[in-house]
Amino acid sequence: MRGLKFVVIMALSLFATTFVNANDYEEDFRGGRRIDLWNVDNMPNSRNMQLRDSVVNHRIWQIGMPRLYVYQPCSDNRTNTAVILIPGGGYAKQAYEAAGITMAQWLNSIGVTAFVLLHRLPTSPDLIEREKAPLQDAQRAVRYVRAHASEYGVEKIGVMGCSAGGHLAACVSTIVEDVSNVGDSIDGYSFRPDFSILISPVITMVDELTNKGSRNALLGEKPCNDMVERYSMEKQVTKDNPPMLFIHASDDRAVSPMNSVMMYSALIDKGVKQSSLHIFPFGKHAIAMRRQPGTTAMWPEIAEGWMKEIGCLSNEK
Repeated sequence: MRGLKFVVIMALSLFATTFVNANDYEEDFRGGRRIDLWNVDNMPNSRNMQLRDSVVNHRIWQIGMPRLYVYQPCSDNRTNTAVILIPGGGYAKQAYEAAGITMAQWLNSIGVTAFVLLHRLPTSPDLIEREKAPLQDAQRAVRYVRAHASEYGVEKIGVMGCSAGGHLAACVSTIVEDVSNVGDSIDGYSFRPDFSILISPVITMVDELTNKGSRNALLGEKPCNDMVERYSMEKQVTKDNPPMLFIHASDDRAVSPMNSVMMYSALIDKGVKQSSLHIFPFGKHAIAMRRQPGTTAMWPEIAEGWMKEIGCLSNEK
């Protein structure tokens, strides 16, 4: 019954979606410079279908071309740090305004160069292997920024994701398999970020604690045990994981805060140092830049302080 409900919701959402060319809403990105991640002829895991972007209410439901939008801080405030933002949306859409552009503006205000990632969604009809596409685009994004680090004046590269975007940020920080290699010069750069900030993240695919909508969109309604294991990030942590900051609310009913606890515990068990866990009493599944309750409003200050504390935010060039 739950599976049928998911299919109906997806069908209604897509029926209501307006298909647009990217240029019709590029002004939404408020001056962010567009960077396509792939050439038309080298995008992996593609059936070579010609898809257009599908956008409704600052949420993108289908991507024609995976891409980044870059936002640079003022030169006199610039640090040596870049962060790739991965908006959430249950792997069915990406909320690029609230969990992308707005956070990019905050990062710019503390001197961080920000990139908003629009990755392929596993629901896309173009894909050969649905579950691989988001990770392929995220690995490519980290590689692209690292390959162009001197152009942007950065040395440290982090990822930051909300909800399902937090899961993808955890994946690119944890999964060691290279799924984005296409044989060009960018392949020579590491796809592993230097640090990760996860906000209300989906971490596990295990029934009891996962977000079912995210899991169904990524893996299908009846994934095999091996697939559940592979995409449960708490089970894939190694000593080489980068440090992670977790921001969650104890009253989050969409994604249990135990997701963050499990991942933090796995990092500790593997000897990964400098990670930090913050579970606030309020905030639900809506932790963002605006209108946060009580102590939850402190999370941006905590994130900035943590980046400095682990040596990933400096004005020194």
